[in-house]
Amino acid sequence: SKGAMLTHRNLVANIMQFESCAGDFIRLGEDVVITAIPMYHIFALMVNTLSYFKFGGTNVLITNPRDMPAFVEEWSKWKVTVFTGVNTLYNGLLHTPGFAELDFSSLGFSVGGGAAVQKAVSDKWKAVTGKHIKEGYGLSETSPILTINPFGSGEFRGAIGLPAPSTDISLRNDQGKEILQGERGELCAKGPQVMKGYWRNEEATAEVMTDDGYFCTGDIAVMDETGFFRIVDRKKDMIIVSGFNVFPNEIEAEVATMDGVLECACIGVPDEKTGEAAKVFVVKSDESLTKEAVRAHCKECLTGYKVPRQIVFIDELPKSTVGKILRRELRDY
Repeated sequence: SKGAMLTHRNLVANIMQFESCAGDFIRLGEDVVITAIPMYHIFALMVNTLSYFKFGGTNVLITNPRDMPAFVEEWSKWKVTVFTGVNTLYNGLLHTPGFAELDFSSLGFSVGGGAAVQKAVSDKWKAVTGKHIKEGYGLSETSPILTINPFGSGEFRGAIGLPAPSTDISLRNDQGKEILQGERGELCAKGPQVMKGYWRNEEATAEVMTDDGYFCTGDIAVMDETGFFRIVDRKKDMIIVSGFNVFPNEIEAEVATMDGVLECACIGVPDEKTGEAAKVFVVKSDESLTKEAVRAHCKECLTGYKVPRQIVFIDELPKSTVGKILRRELRDY
């Protein structure tokens, strides 16, 4: 594990960037924030802890978010105004009895990060709470916020939003050249929130920093005609099927819309005919769901070479302490 050196300047800058983006949606001295992500994670450290300490908010710490019934019970005791979490956390709450009956009249906004927020989950969240999940994007190396969706927008765009103030985003190809708008490239960023470097690891630092001062994130992104950025997937998770690039996020997003699917994850596996093929792991919420039904759904929604060659039902997906699905561990199944 590489240690990203974040200076006081980095963190203070990111607090100010978040404050500028959120604007009037911050209720100074009045906000009640549910913090279910561990405070040692950069997302909860900067947004929930440092920012809302500055804003005079109340932090309600959920020490064991895996105990969803107890989580819902604790939420019921507060007039919550802000919630942050990863996609799996939102999904878990939505499938917990009693959550839909809570009072969400005070909820100002919900922010999703750490992993892609799926439209199916955001749609369900809005149906229950009245608010879409506001997706943002960042990494430990960037304190973390690089982009976020406008707080005044009530729609879900399936995008990571617009750059934070004083942040420059550059999409580049494998040769380090900037690409044209609408093309896919690695997201590189420059701004006051970008780390000083990796602790005692100059070689690793040099690998991710360009000569003109940009940090290379390892994420493939595209900018649409309105200037919003969308993450396609992690560069290292891309699957090459018969020479075509296939990104797990796209397949996961489609499978997640199915009734009977609690959550899912996709990886690439070796294939004799196509070089690589997609393999999907599915956790059921309905035991009657079949592999044939999943495959048929994918054939309707996806181009042929993107349809998973293998479908595996699994009791639980491996996750980090934050709740992020660990695709690398699925390679051992």
